[in-house]
Amino acid sequence: MGKLRIAVRKFDPFESALQKLWNLFCVKNDIQIEAEMIPLELHDLYEETITKEGLKNGNWDIAHINTDWIFDAANEKAVLDLNPLIAENPPQNYPEGWHQSLLHLQQINNGTYGLPFHDGPECLIYRKDLFEDSTEKENFKKQLGYELHPPKTWKEFTQIAEFFNRPEENFYGCVFANYPDGHNMVFDFCLQLWTRGGSLLNTQNQIDINHNAAIEALDFYRTIVNNINAVHPKSKYFGSVEAGIAFAEGQAAMAINWFGFASMCEVIEVSKVKGKVDITELPSDENHKTASLNVYWLYTISTGSKHQKLAYDFLRFATTPESDKLLTNEGGIGCRKSTWNHPEINATIPFYHKLQMLHENALTLPQTPVWPKVAELIDKMVLKAIESDISSQKLLEETQNAILQII
Repeated sequence: MGKLRIAVRKFDPFESALQKLWNLFCVKNDIQIEAEMIPLELHDLYEETITKEGLKNGNWDIAHINTDWIFDAANEKAVLDLNPLIAENPPQNYPEGWHQSLLHLQQINNGTYGLPFHDGPECLIYRKDLFEDSTEKENFKKQLGYELHPPKTWKEFTQIAEFFNRPEENFYGCVFANYPDGHNMVFDFCLQLWTRGGSLLNTQNQIDINHNAAIEALDFYRTIVNNINAVHPKSKYFGSVEAGIAFAEGQAAMAINWFGFASMCEVIEVSKVKGKVDITELPSDENHKTASLNVYWLYTISTGSKHQKLAYDFLRFATTPESDKLLTNEGGIGCRKSTWNHPEINATIPFYHKLQMLHENALTLPQTPVWPKVAELIDKMVLKAIESDISSQKLLEETQNAILQII
């Protein structure tokens, strides 16, 4: 029968969890087939599965596809509509076992194109031990004139990051993921936009980033990431994984990153901050409310796979409550409500139950086949903003004109 080939998002917890799940699946079902799991970085994963049509031509049987790409993948007929298989043999407690916000992005044209794999909206991750330290609190109050607490506004965020910035100790106020991979800086720009009351869409539901809230968002972001008195100097080389590891190694007081990187601090061996971390909602502009971003990873089956039934049987197994819990204990983020509220998980990761709160404020990116191209343009715009002194207004105008060429 040959091998089952799985395209895996490169990240140690994903790789180890998937291997363990496959081994358990084979033992349980007395299956002798080998699964070849290939870990791929974000750009390579998109390239191999969608651009080079690896899902269509059967080069892969199963792939991790994130919700930024699923609309594209479904329209390209690269991923299988799971509805007939779900109707015949649904995953355990489907759909009630998941929060609705983890089920809707893969619902496209009355089809279901994936099952939730890994979750965790964006949040503010911070060192609670430092925020609760009496000496730090006293010094902060003397310097800034107000009580030290997780920042509610972006102004407070900057002040707190500057307060905690101690380069001589290889410790910084905050860490960002500024590596230009078409994702991290795009997400950061969206979060800055949304927490200022802005939107990616105009009243006609078309992508439009040429407006005042976007100027304010880009102005603030380019200023903060270039603030050498607040930010980890390696941020420009970090993707979200590297930024998450730097935080876990005790190199920063705050991070804006996916919930999974807070959770990781409690379970990975290299963590120096176990028991010292908490999460909360993102800061916002003084006149606006917080927001989060919900982008999640899916298990998908390729339309070109010759092993679709076996692949679906594995997906059913990999999404049971036990498997979801195993993923979490490996350092991923389980998607089931049962995992979020599990006493054992919350004993290990005390803030795990807060996932529900983050999902209540989580927004999503526009579902359009051109989004990956739009994201690339926004990514280049943010990078140019960080590396040049061209005005934000001009950069946004230029980028909006480029967007109009592709939509």
